[in-house]
Amino acid sequence: MGQQQLLLIMLGVILVGVAIVVGIGVFNANAIDQKRTEVINECIQLASDAQLYFRKPTSFGGGGNSFNGYKIPREYSTTEVGSFKANVTSSTEVKITGTGNEIANGTDSVKVELIVTPMDYATTIIN
Repeated sequence: MGQQQLLLIMLGVILVGVAIVVGIGVFNANAIDQKRTEVINECIQLASDAQLYFRKPTSFGGGGNSFNGYKIPREYSTTEVGSFKANVTSSTEVKITGTGNEIANGTDSVKVELIVTPMDYATTIIN
């Protein structure tokens, strides 16, 4: 083989290697975004559950226009997506924090916080 052919083969090998590395990076970024979206969706479902608790009369096991006493149902505190915690900050506000199973950067997991009020919720991406 001539020297030019060897250089073309080396160039081809380098290009394939770079393409593989870029592909792996894109795949990992998409996996993290997908996991973050799943955690947000589960938090939104829990926000709906908290708002239902708020509106339900105390005689039916609800809060009677208060988030006091709200707890995430046991079957939803840990799922295949991650783990979830609720912190009642006042009678009209509860914070739901979801921590995913996917590692986002280095050693930190995907983490999302929802602040739930009786009529609305706000999402904050922590990691």
